[in-house]
Amino acid sequence: MSATDIQIAICGSAGDGTIAAGAILRTVMADVGYRVISFDVYPAEIRGFGKCISRLRITTQQAYSLKEKSDVLVSLNDSHAIAHVGEVRDYGAVIYERGSIVQLAESGHISGHVLPGQLPYPVAIRELSEKATGANRSRNIVALGFLAGLFGLPVEAFHKAIGGKFKGKAGLAEANIMAFQAGHEAGAHTFKLDDVSFGPPAATAVPGATVQMISGNAAVVRGCLEAGIDTFFGYPITPATSIMERLAVEMPKRGTRLLQTEDEISAISTTIGAGFAGARAATATSGPGLSLMAEMIGLGVIAEVPAVIFVSQRGGPSTGMPTKTEQSDLNMAIYGGHGDAPRIVIAPTNVEGCYRCAGKAFEMAEAYQTPVIVLLDLYLSNRYETVLFPARPPFEPNLNRAPEMSDLSAGYRRFALGGDSISPRALPGDKDGMHVATGLEHNELGRPNDQPEMHEAMSRKRHEKLMAALDHPDFTEYKRFGDEGEVEVGMLAWGSTFGECLEAMFQAQAEGIRCAAMKVVMLSPFPTEAAAAYMADCRQVLVPELNYQGQFASLIQAHVAKPVTRLTRVTGAPMRVEEILAEIRRLAGRRGSPAGERQAA
Repeated sequence: MSATDIQIAICGSAGDGTIAAGAILRTVMADVGYRVISFDVYPAEIRGFGKCISRLRITTQQAYSLKEKSDVLVSLNDSHAIAHVGEVRDYGAVIYERGSIVQLAESGHISGHVLPGQLPYPVAIRELSEKATGANRSRNIVALGFLAGLFGLPVEAFHKAIGGKFKGKAGLAEANIMAFQAGHEAGAHTFKLDDVSFGPPAATAVPGATVQMISGNAAVVRGCLEAGIDTFFGYPITPATSIMERLAVEMPKRGTRLLQTEDEISAISTTIGAGFAGARAATATSGPGLSLMAEMIGLGVIAEVPAVIFVSQRGGPSTGMPTKTEQSDLNMAIYGGHGDAPRIVIAPTNVEGCYRCAGKAFEMAEAYQTPVIVLLDLYLSNRYETVLFPARPPFEPNLNRAPEMSDLSAGYRRFALGGDSISPRALPGDKDGMHVATGLEHNELGRPNDQPEMHEAMSRKRHEKLMAALDHPDFTEYKRFGDEGEVEVGMLAWGSTFGECLEAMFQAQAEGIRCAAMKVVMLSPFPTEAAAAYMADCRQVLVPELNYQGQFASLIQAHVAKPVTRLTRVTGAPMRVEEILAEIRRLAGRRGSPAGERQAA
């Protein structure tokens, strides 16, 4: 039985239903048992006619990123899709509108751009839509029907997904099912020329567990809810807004509270206040909002208040590129703020990781009495994957170190020194637990004290207590993949880029290159010993990341004195597997070399 590994790209203009078609397709393929990774590209304008692309990789085996080449391209707008014909592999399919109702400029029709070796499928998409529904607005659904008919995809699953998409709108659902059927009939009666083939889906059932097609931001929401979030305060900002939107629907059902504040400063201030009161509290933002939150995060550090901040990175600086992905807020997340203000920073590498990091962030904030930043990015926030969720939430409901009677009997010292540097934490209203908490440097009682010895002792306390997070229970701070022992090239990566690194590693191994990859989820405090041991096994260390400076590479070299090769890109798109693979080949002394500058440090 051959494994299925098919990538489909749907390209159109805003208003063509490109993203909706991709959403229906990914829902169907996940529901029938395939593994799916999906990522959409859309323009920054709220209204307009910019390019939209929905890409889906449909597999029976676990995949970690989108492929370099698609197997199928569906054009809903030739002017946008022509540029992507070259992204279709040899013997792949190009599906497009057969005719045009307007006069086209020379070379304006996609049929003139299909490459030798690619298989063209001209379809009367507009005509079929108009015959089925009386309008051309269902062209995207006709195209889905043609796909299903050509490749033998399950019809009933599409009917169900279309019905769900237009739930409560019976007339629309019926019309779109008719459009789908018209496309399906055309596809089923088209002689298939390409070699695209869908095998049966793999069995993924695990007793008690559930499989769900879910985005990174939706996985964050699920993690928050299962970890027992009490309050959420936020201000809308792309690409983090959907976290607040989804929580606004779910939290009231659980008797918990969400408030949209007037700005990001208010959002972090109320989050710190709720954390001081004992609530599991969170906010979500992007780079510009994190900049505004810096001062209040410092208050959370010095007052030792738990708080969770989800940061979904986008292209910067300033307003930058709100609908493009980047990994350029790492320095801000770890170092942003005045004074020595250590905080925990973690970064998931896939959608399942978004769920686990979200829940564990509340545990860590509470256990180590500090703000915790969870670093996502637009690619990860908006990416969909099929995720296997456990039968029971894997998160502890309460890790607060409450004072013992002995802590309260002789004058409560909220910021007691000694031991593991984590002090007993009384909450407002606890008997004999009254204390002072301000942004001023203080003594063990919380009273202002700026003596040199006290400031040094409290600074040491705030830093040292976080080291325990490197051994936080049931949390993967880092993990090595690939060949064991000494390797020719070893990669170190963080966040969403790690999936592309894994794919490149597998291809390099297939070419006979000894290769490994380590993901680092715990960015602060940094797992120095583990990174140093791994790097000692690597003849060459490659650090791919989506920022111009190589911020993660600089973080690594601040802790481990070994040269690394930086592979940095700021295209607004995810890192390309082929670029990483070409650099692996170069470092291993094999054929090929990527274009563009490289920096060795």
